[in-house]
Amino acid sequence: MPTHRIPTVRAAPTHPVDVLLLLTDGDHVLLALRSGTGYADGQWNLPSGKLEHGEDALTALRREAAEEVGLRLSADEPRLVTTVHHRTPSGHARVGLTFQARHDPARHGVPVNAEPHKCARIEWFRWDELPASTYPYSAACVTAWRAGVPLTLSGW
Repeated sequence: MPTHRIPTVRAAPTHPVDVLLLLTDGDHVLLALRSGTGYADGQWNLPSGKLEHGEDALTALRREAAEEVGLRLSADEPRLVTTVHHRTPSGHARVGLTFQARHDPARHGVPVNAEPHKCARIEWFRWDELPASTYPYSAACVTAWRAGVPLTLSGW
């Protein structure tokens, strides 16, 4: 009598959706040094955050830009440049929609560390010379954007 294996039922993935801002100024990109959050503290990260319930990606990006670095982006400015499917060292997966905007101080304001309780400082870095302590998720976003890759895997 043949034996049949019963397929294992797995729960549907529930990956958080992140929005990440590649704010550029010439050949530089703005990074924030995480601190006091319990997630990637001591590492440089793109301004970013998770979509909130019922929020669209552009609204989330604009909210995060204002909350983290005090910038006012219009809805038509940021352009989607890559998507990163990232797996954290603990094995949790995330999907990151990476948007790029060219910094214009007259329109956006000057970037500031608007969340000092979560960020030690912000700083501009050449996109081809990111600090060694850049969080891999953010580094993957920059690398994929520079290469023109629409989708990349990080940490898999």
